[in-house]
Amino acid sequence: MEVILLERVPKLGQMGEKVRVKDGFARNFLLPRGKAMRATEKNAKVFETQRAQLEARNLELKEEASAVATRIEGASFTIIRQAGETGQLYGSVSPRDIAEAISKAGFSIERNQIAVSNPIKTIGLHPVPLHLHPEVEVGVTINVARSEAEAERQTKGEEINVREETSLDDLGLEVGAALAETGGSFGDR
Repeated sequence: MEVILLERVPKLGQMGEKVRVKDGFARNFLLPRGKAMRATEKNAKVFETQRAQLEARNLELKEEASAVATRIEGASFTIIRQAGETGQLYGSVSPRDIAEAISKAGFSIERNQIAVSNPIKTIGLHPVPLHLHPEVEVGVTINVARSEAEAERQTKGEEINVREETSLDDLGLEVGAALAETGGSFGDR
């Protein structure tokens, strides 16, 4: 199906371009969301009459997105989740969870603006790109931790997932020291 784009669509084209897309993509995504219209002669004339309005609306939305981008750029948001000793989460952090955390901080972000391909499944600091507008992208950091105190330690740069490992030599010395304190040996029973 051939459509006329009403706004810039990443990896597809700029406003006003006629592009050929798969029928399902046009019917299920572009047309219902107002991102495109069918490329007929009548629609082409309608688009040309509305072009100035569409460009003005697009410019206004871009300026709003740029203003939010300057305030949110590089910000860090904390999400508390339960996790095992190794740092593996018992669930995951999805774009919906990230959108809620950012919204609680006072920013208006939709989950479809969060560009995470896979859910976050480990504790730590995770960089997440946000697409505020087709022409405005910004990066934030999501701090996934077991508690607020752990989140603060991660922010300072401490490694939380490191488990203390005891070597067999250290373990042998500890057992020997315990036996020396009690005055016994392995054979005294």
